Amino acid sequence: MNEQTTYEGGCACGAVRFRATGAPIRVGMCHCMTCRRVHGSAFGAYVIFDRNAVSFAGRTQAWRSSQAGRRHFCPVCGSVAFMTYADRDEIDVPLGAFDETGLVEPAYELWCKHKEPWLPRGARPEYDEERTC
Repeated sequence: MNEQTTYEGGCACGAVRFRATGAPIRVGMCHCMTCRRVHGSAFGAYVIFDRNAVSFAGRTQAWRSSQAGRRHFCPVCGSVAFMTYADRDEIDVPLGAFDETGLVEPAYELWCKHKEPWLPRGARPEYDEERTC
């Protein structure tokens, strides 16, 4: 992200807002079937922060999307709000939920075994499933 240290965004209807401070841990794209379905798109893109670096205003609901993953969404408009993990101290915020564009570029892609064949290959490191590092 650029020189800015505070980043804001929210859901489509504005009922859920967030503020992230500091630099993200990493930024990636995910082609897993859950991300594809949740986003209604060919992939999901997330900015990953330390859990303590992001605060939310507004009510969300959550569901268990994997053994450790919990996906939170706005109960009013259904927008993806964030994702947390029981085994990690980080929070994944959807790249498209930030108020500004052009803040960051994904550095890797996950679950590329489900990647659409029409998407370009080799633009960044690709992993067939989860990252190994």
